[in-house]
Amino acid sequence: MNQNFKTHIITILLKDDRLKDEQGELKGNVLKEFVNTLDEKIITILLNDTQTRSKFFLKIKDAYVFKTNEFKFFLDENSIDNSFTQYSNQIGLASGGKFLKNNTDVVLNFPFKDCVLEGGQSTEDGLDTYFEYDEEQEDYIEKQSKRKEIFFNEVLAKDEIDRLLEPKAFTNITKYDSKGESKPTKFNRNAKGTITDNLIIKGNNLLALKSLKQEFKGKVKLIYIDPPYYFREVKQEDTFTYNSNFRLSSWLSFMYSRLIVAKDLLTNDGVFFVSINEDGLCYLKLLLDELFGIENFIEIFNWKKTDTPSNLPNKSKKVSEYIICYEKKKDNVKFCGLQKTSKSNDPLTKPKNAFKILEFQPGVLICSDTNKKYLKGENYGTEKYPMELINDLTIENNTNVNKVKFKNRFTWTQTYLDNELLNKTKLFCSKKTLVISYKKENYEVEAPFDLIDSSMGIQTSENAGKELTKMFGKEVFKYPKTESLMQYLIGMVANKFTKNDIVLDFHVGSGTTSATAHKLGLQYIGIEQLDYINTLTIPRLEKVIRGEQSGISKPVNWKGGGSFVYLELAKNNQTAKEAILKCENLEELLKFFETMYTQYFLHYNVRIKQFKETISKEENFKNLALDRQKEIFSKMLDLNQLYVNLSELEDSRYQIDAKDIALSKDFYQVKT
Repeated sequence: MNQNFKTHIITILLKDDRLKDEQGELKGNVLKEFVNTLDEKIITILLNDTQTRSKFFLKIKDAYVFKTNEFKFFLDENSIDNSFTQYSNQIGLASGGKFLKNNTDVVLNFPFKDCVLEGGQSTEDGLDTYFEYDEEQEDYIEKQSKRKEIFFNEVLAKDEIDRLLEPKAFTNITKYDSKGESKPTKFNRNAKGTITDNLIIKGNNLLALKSLKQEFKGKVKLIYIDPPYYFREVKQEDTFTYNSNFRLSSWLSFMYSRLIVAKDLLTNDGVFFVSINEDGLCYLKLLLDELFGIENFIEIFNWKKTDTPSNLPNKSKKVSEYIICYEKKKDNVKFCGLQKTSKSNDPLTKPKNAFKILEFQPGVLICSDTNKKYLKGENYGTEKYPMELINDLTIENNTNVNKVKFKNRFTWTQTYLDNELLNKTKLFCSKKTLVISYKKENYEVEAPFDLIDSSMGIQTSENAGKELTKMFGKEVFKYPKTESLMQYLIGMVANKFTKNDIVLDFHVGSGTTSATAHKLGLQYIGIEQLDYINTLTIPRLEKVIRGEQSGISKPVNWKGGGSFVYLELAKNNQTAKEAILKCENLEELLKFFETMYTQYFLHYNVRIKQFKETISKEENFKNLALDRQKEIFSKMLDLNQLYVNLSELEDSRYQIDAKDIALSKDFYQVKT
């Protein structure tokens, strides 16, 4: 009777499409959320059914009162969920009396796309071609649909984390330079002992950031990331793909766990930039306010990534994206910017006549007056370009003796900066007036102009995509960030970069940030989880070394040269995950299970015998969709064992090459 009643409840609840997953099964986690909020539609379904009304409602006169706790108890008691979750629970994936799927103490969110590899980084990618029989034409017709990528959303509760965040061993360490590939013997270091090699790291970016912390804490000058975006049009189910389908809580958890580590890598005068879409802008801004402190907020830049106008007002977000900027500590950074004029009527691109401050060090003023004091608050300069002194200016022996700041109220255009200010290097004064000539590098502002578009010399995203297509002979990304955008953001930081300063991008994607830094002669670190790091990112940087001429190559007179070192986080359970993904049917999965439970680390409470002897042979389990079966297999793996810890570097079971062992020790400066 209970089983029949359970089946009956599932049947009537599935009338609500919100509770169906892609396999048409009941999403128990979503049902519980609706029950907690007393969703009207769910209550109505239960109330209109005679059996459920009798069991879960109390009649008081002419009214029915829903017995919420009793219904929730029934759901837990009878494991009302889809068959995937039921099997997961049977296998034993629980902690502290709670199933891991329902545990609320989540501190990390792991996308299975550490290693997955279909699809791209934008919503325009990821179309599958398939054939469907057409009865009218009596033939198979080629069709396309948005790719349903396999994604396993995995979480760890606080008490589940022990070895996970320890520094990791590296493998497949390779140096790339103009001579090709080679095995380095050691990492290059500066006088302070910090690695000076450019680094490209493959692996889970959270764990890679943790591994960088010992060597690079407080040493990164600028961080730019273009992470997966959050969209409001999300399904109730937790999903996470690089095509940016997120549940908000998962997305925020994913972002926070990485940003909090990345912040520690910044120098005190470091700057953080992150690209985001319209939907995720406010959520990310609040998260960054909490992380960096609202007082360290600089600006939200509107990047008009395309010059192609949108026909519909609500499509403006496809024309513009946003870049949020914070400094590590307030007032440690001076910014330089390029003001511009605009004739556009678009409110998003309306120019802003902001105050700007010019600052000059002692000795850069040449004066005909031997001794004179110019008072703050007074206006000087030319009639065309009046200036206001922010502090007193004292002249002795024909030169200024103190640091001096000026404020002005006019807008410089890009053309004026390029053509008229470039070669004017100093300020000078006469007996009657203070005449000002400018040098481009000395233009500093409290906060740069908040609009970035092609009128400032910034290449559009479409053009950058076409350049990548030309470079690789096929389309790789439709709308990548552009090298000129990266150059502008890097150049915005007026505290001049030195050879010891580092640019970091831990969502390196196609490698635009790294390619730009390479051409500008800056040290960089790039991290990427997906396999296209080997088919796109690395080959692109090899082309940069050989002197390719896309992006900013011609403006900066790039001729090639330089080098970088490629490293991979040494895999442990990650290898098992990749093997699970490659299986094409249940038979291959079951065959791999024999290897999985003998050679890899399974979660401590997985009931191996029950799975082998009972569950794997049940027809209901066999009838699950292949991606559901893969998800169950992946959840058996212990996430603490994804990669090899540094402390186990020389364990023979991991078979790490002797040269990689030596280089890993050198990276962490482990004495042997």
